[in-house]
Amino acid sequence: MPTIDFRGKRHIYAHHFAVPHRPLVPDLSKSVGDCPDDDNLIIRGDNLHALKALLPRYADRVKCIYIDPPYNTGNEGWVYNDNVNGPLQRVWLEENGLVDNEDLLRHDKWLCMMWPRLHLLKELLAYDGVIFVSIDDNEFHHLRMLMDTIFGERNFIANFVWEGTGKNDARFVSVGHDYVMCFAKDRERLRLNGARWRALKQGVDEINKVAGSAWQRHDGDSAAASDELQEWFGSLDKRHKSHAHRHYRWVDERGVYFAGDISWPGGGGPDYEILHPVTDKPVKVPATGWRFPDKAKMLDAVKEGRVHFGSDESSVPNLKRYLADTDSQVLASVFYQDRRAAHKDLVRILPEESFEYPKDERVIRRLLEVVTSGADVVLDSFAGSGTTGQAVLALNRQDGGNRKFILVEGEDYADAITAERVRRVIAGVPEATDVDVRDGLGGSFTYCTLGEPVTSWAMLTGETLPSYSALAAWLMHTATGRSTPSSAPLPLDDNGLIHRDEARRRNYFLHYEPDMDWLESRESMLDIKRALAISNYSVKQGAEAVIFAAGKFMSQDDLVDLNISFCQLPWAIRREDQV
Repeated sequence: MPTIDFRGKRHIYAHHFAVPHRPLVPDLSKSVGDCPDDDNLIIRGDNLHALKALLPRYADRVKCIYIDPPYNTGNEGWVYNDNVNGPLQRVWLEENGLVDNEDLLRHDKWLCMMWPRLHLLKELLAYDGVIFVSIDDNEFHHLRMLMDTIFGERNFIANFVWEGTGKNDARFVSVGHDYVMCFAKDRERLRLNGARWRALKQGVDEINKVAGSAWQRHDGDSAAASDELQEWFGSLDKRHKSHAHRHYRWVDERGVYFAGDISWPGGGGPDYEILHPVTDKPVKVPATGWRFPDKAKMLDAVKEGRVHFGSDESSVPNLKRYLADTDSQVLASVFYQDRRAAHKDLVRILPEESFEYPKDERVIRRLLEVVTSGADVVLDSFAGSGTTGQAVLALNRQDGGNRKFILVEGEDYADAITAERVRRVIAGVPEATDVDVRDGLGGSFTYCTLGEPVTSWAMLTGETLPSYSALAAWLMHTATGRSTPSSAPLPLDDNGLIHRDEARRRNYFLHYEPDMDWLESRESMLDIKRALAISNYSVKQGAEAVIFAAGKFMSQDDLVDLNISFCQLPWAIRREDQV
């Protein structure tokens, strides 16, 4: 397979391994809700460091990633300043950090920026997960080669073409489209899982809302609810997304339907007597005969309420065709959504702020809809105005899901725009055109910043002491490559059990408290009593034990006899983190 080369690649090739671990520090004053462990997250900080911080909790657990990185048009003025390992690269960055349209190395810098981030995003992505990347012609070709290299060419799904609005003042061609590139982490696994991506047809959700409200308002009176639905259809502009489905004009307890043909196709169908449910007289038979060859099946359909009768027996009945049976469709690779609508939506939510080129919540929601469900985790590490967070909340409101979002934004507007947008759509925006946003989408999130890097020296001096659960999750990721869900209660027992590796027959234990006085005391040391308890527990399971602690009162030979491997804090963390 062809590979991509660029200036600086040798310096950043393994940079994602060298990024230090930094804990997430919650800021309750900027959060919404009670901030449970498995809450939605908005993280203010460098997204490279934030992605590394997320690995202990979310490696292989993120179902969908959507990112909108800099398009590198030359007019954005973004700065590439990753602190890579390499003196020559650092000198180059100091002299050439700012990227503009006169920078002959801007493509190399963009590739240097994206390389480690895509590697970490791949680690976070679930085995049946997918990633969407928005891009335009400036870096499309480079991005495709990067994705082929990092995710594997075989895992390419599709390139979506988003047609927006063109520019009449263009010199040559009015380019009005962007791309959304889609890769799976393991396309073969998606196939074996029987994944079939289907999205709700546009306008269907609004029809269901109107019909549902009418049904409740008229206490289940089908005729009255149907009249209200038909009146609503009549009020729509022909360009409205729901207008194309206006033939679904009836409502019953099962939902919205249209009165479809009930006759035998082609003629020569059966002719039997069916009684009208009100007049109790035989109804008119279709000219080509009944669709059901067996009268018993026709009577079953009548009994189940799936036949639409006229006001009396003089008209031919119809078969109820429910919108719910045909309300989804496969995604088209080319779609239209006016970009100006996204800007107008954001102005209604944040009229006091200015943000250029926000992404459209409807587009992102549609992508998420086909690949996520239930409590899936969605990540956006170039969060911008927070569109992805709103899309997740709106989709949960739409289908009753409990998806979680993680937004990362490194710019100064992370609180004033990214988080504030999500705060307002949670509470409700009176000026919004969308009814759900106007009423409030509900939900919560925890706002976090990035703490100081956790190093051996910082732990030894007490400058940085991670919490027990954070350290346990970090240890598990560095030692086993696995993530520990934030909802997992740690430790699992009184001896500090933090993980059972059934496949390798190994139990992991952590003896630790985030307190410098405790760490310097005898209580922090592994003694014979705790070692025997851990050994006896593991022997019964036929497993060896790995113990992380600040020190020990026993010789290594004694621990070998007990089938225990000892890892001393904090050096064991540093050693594992550099592997």
